[in-house]
Amino acid sequence: MSIQKELESLIKNDVLVEIEDYIDELFEIIAAKKEDERTKEELENMQEMREDFIAMLKDIESGDMEDDEAEEILEEIKEMRSEEE
Repeated sequence: MSIQKELESLIKNDVLVEIEDYIDELFEIIAAKKEDERTKEELENMQEMREDFIAMLKDIESGDMEDDEAEEILEEIKEMRSEEE
C-alpha cells in the first residue's frame, strides 16, 4: 500500500471517526447545558481539525500531496495517537 493510501485509510477509517464521535459528545454536553467556555472552544477546534483532515483527503484524492508530505502527516498522526494512550 502506498503511503498516501495508508494515510487516506487512517484518516477515513480512524481519525475522522474519532473526531466525529468527540464532536457528538461535545454537542451532547452543550445540549444538556453543561458546557463552559472551554467546551465551546474545544468544539470549534475539533470542527476546524475535521475540516483540515477533509482537505487532506481532497489533496490525496486529487494527487496534490507528495509522498514525503503524506509520510510526515502519517507520522504526526501516529505520534498524537500514541500520546493519547
